[in-house]
Amino acid sequence: MDEGECVALVGSNGAGKTTLLSIISGFTPIRSGKVLWCGRDLMKTPANKKVDLGISHIPQGRGILGTMSVMDNLLVAGYSKRVRADRMKNIEHMFELFPKLKERQKQIAGSLSGGEQQMLAIARSMVMEPKLLILDEPSLGLAPIVVNEMFEIIRKIRKEGVSILIVEQNLMAALSVAQRGYVLETGHLVLEGSSDDLIHNEDVKKAYLGI
Repeated sequence: MDEGECVALVGSNGAGKTTLLSIISGFTPIRSGKVLWCGRDLMKTPANKKVDLGISHIPQGRGILGTMSVMDNLLVAGYSKRVRADRMKNIEHMFELFPKLKERQKQIAGSLSGGEQQMLAIARSMVMEPKLLILDEPSLGLAPIVVNEMFEIIRKIRKEGVSILIVEQNLMAALSVAQRGYVLETGHLVLEGSSDDLIHNEDVKKAYLGI
């Protein structure tokens, strides 16, 4: 994966997408194999150390601290030694990207709307200055108009040079922001190619778009 590249991992429920992300982040052990990032085998790196490598994972359900305020969520995200000196600068940048979060910075995070919670989840990850942002189903449970807004934000983040790995059932939305895509079926890679190639692939149209 190149700097600033977005790669989409798509497939139906049960295909193994979330499991793969869990393996990359170190939450699910594997018996064999490697996951390489910048020449380093992530399987030999503890999950709590991967943030030091610039890897940030937003799971399904967003993973925000629901009983804390928006600002406290962002402050905690910038606590690691690698970014602590710049965390206020990073938070202000996120407030520019997400004006709604600035308006609601004193609000309890769990009381935000679904779209606002997803914004907060992304903002928290960006305060950590990730080199790789992993997104698991960012559109899950969001209204269509909010989904469009969310993917526009993902495009902006990609343009800032952050590499993105996105898992998404909404194939068209994912491929609209990605340069490359991979299709999983029951744990097996069945298709790969440029986003444009996958969008126009007849098998993909039949299986995932109902065409």
